[in-house]
Amino acid sequence: MRGRCILKDLSNNLNFSSFSHIYVENEALKNKNTQDILSHFKKSNIIKISHYKDVFFRKNQDFAVQKHSPKLILAVKHGNFIYDGAQVCEDFGNKYFYYTSSIMNCIYNCEYCYLQGVYTSANIVIFVNLDDVFHEVESLLEKHPVYLCISYDTDILAFEHITGFTKRWIEFAGIHKNLKIEIRTKSANFKCIEKLEPFSNVILAWTLSPEEISKTYEIGAPGFNSRLESIKSAVSSGWNLRICFDPILYLKNWSIYYKDCIDRTFEAVPSEKIQDISIGVFRISKDYLKRMKKVNPYSIVLSYPFKVQNGVCTYADIHHKTMIDFVYNLLSKYVEKEKIFI
Repeated sequence: MRGRCILKDLSNNLNFSSFSHIYVENEALKNKNTQDILSHFKKSNIIKISHYKDVFFRKNQDFAVQKHSPKLILAVKHGNFIYDGAQVCEDFGNKYFYYTSSIMNCIYNCEYCYLQGVYTSANIVIFVNLDDVFHEVESLLEKHPVYLCISYDTDILAFEHITGFTKRWIEFAGIHKNLKIEIRTKSANFKCIEKLEPFSNVILAWTLSPEEISKTYEIGAPGFNSRLESIKSAVSSGWNLRICFDPILYLKNWSIYYKDCIDRTFEAVPSEKIQDISIGVFRISKDYLKRMKKVNPYSIVLSYPFKVQNGVCTYADIHHKTMIDFVYNLLSKYVEKEKIFI
């Protein structure tokens, strides 16, 4: 089963084969998760380091160049593991909204991804001390229920075949009923978790983009059809499903692309099987956007004359409203309006 997942994902994401060098913190060497991850890379060069920041945050790195051949860094995280949910992100009506990141950076190379503006390195850091995160979540759960997003600064399901972290999170949620987790993904990697029990407090959230956009601006990520197949399998297996049309990009023929995308989604997935839907236009921190433009100065997506409000860049009001209204009206033909979050 695990071998099938590896082969399937490698066929879609050849970037995984580029982990020719793996940096491992001395503190992480004896961790079981480290050993499990390294077992998938028998031919990689293992380099011991004192601290992941010595590699990840070193000066004069080129994000765009590294993205073609990212290296893997295995580390132990210290300090806080749980953070308050960002204001630009939807909380879906949950009062106690948090996120956590066991992995820094993503294997995909989406042109609009904010991670280009957050980090100067395209290398990928995996924090192997997952049990410490679980302990902090349990401490928080003693105070109140928790809604936790575990896949914001990466695509955790895309890494499942080498980490097994998604499986462990699902099993953890299964024994903590006052915890609700969201696993957001663009992967087509559902097969790696399809045998697990679909707990009611676990939400699988797929980001869907029109095929024309995924091919051009989401390099390395599975296309629309591949994601849709994973969604269909998840629905058939009884999982809670969230679909995210976010970010909607203002590009030539955008309305044609998104109409086709939405219509095809609901031709394949029964609307009653969808828990809710998230929609949102592209928005980004002003500082992140500035760095992103340096990484990709010729980007069509980033060349729009964005307006700035409270430090966040987004489309002009007329385009913002047109896009949201268009997608909202399309979706409301298929699902109750109460299921649509903007």
